[in-house]
Amino acid sequence: MSELLLAPLAYDFMQNALAVAVISAAVCGMLSCWLVLMGWSLMGEAVAHSVLPGVVLAFALGIPLGIGAFVFGLLAVALIGALGQTTALKRETTIGVVFTTLFAAGLVLISTVTTSTHLQHILFGNVLGTSRTDLYQVGALAAVTVAVLLVKRRDFTLLAFDPTYAAAIGLRTGVLTAALLGLLALTTVTALQTLGVILVVAMLVIPGATGFLVARSFPVMLIVATSAGAAAATIGVYTSYWWDVSTGGSIVLVAASLFGLAYLFSPRRGLAAQLLRRRRRRRARTRPA
Repeated sequence: MSELLLAPLAYDFMQNALAVAVISAAVCGMLSCWLVLMGWSLMGEAVAHSVLPGVVLAFALGIPLGIGAFVFGLLAVALIGALGQTTALKRETTIGVVFTTLFAAGLVLISTVTTSTHLQHILFGNVLGTSRTDLYQVGALAAVTVAVLLVKRRDFTLLAFDPTYAAAIGLRTGVLTAALLGLLALTTVTALQTLGVILVVAMLVIPGATGFLVARSFPVMLIVATSAGAAAATIGVYTSYWWDVSTGGSIVLVAASLFGLAYLFSPRRGLAAQLLRRRRRRRARTRPA
């Protein structure tokens, strides 16, 4: 067992990969709690896919990829909001229009760039190719996101559960919504190197859904979701090393497995608990008076 755990850490690239993956997945897990409660899962997918043209343009201009991704993430949010305010279309429709258009634009731009190997990694992730500099960048972005989430957690939570009451007591719900969307864009940039734009949406949903099934309170949900993300990253990186499979795919499959366990065996919302409660109710109805 010690050989399985310690042997990969003899290599610098594995140390960087494990640290980047754990940080990215933990932050995604934390933010996913609010996305799940607010019904923003599709919004996470939209932002994750919409950053692709920004990454390609940043690569072509020779500027940090994270800058281009963050700018286009915010652009996607702004376009979705503008379409929602100026048309009668439902939010799901405007999200679909914006993110598919921007993602298609990114694919077209990729086909025009001569050196596209690195850009393909943005689609599917390349955590094993992360450097110490990438680790520092991911750590800095994650620290900003976590700090804002923790400082404003009460306001964000009230916004998720009862936006009408939040506005009634004087909270600036528009500003809070914009801040949460900005953090979504920042978190997407943080996780790009690890999972790529295609899989990052999974880690913005699955850990939060796992925490929702397990926890009885929101603070516990945060702990469960963050821990599930970190555990999925750790197990996924080791799995990809020993079995020589996709790292991003392994991380997401581990996260999905944890969700499956929560779905089956959660004492509160698990399938087994629901079946047991139904059996007890049937017995109570058929019991003679």
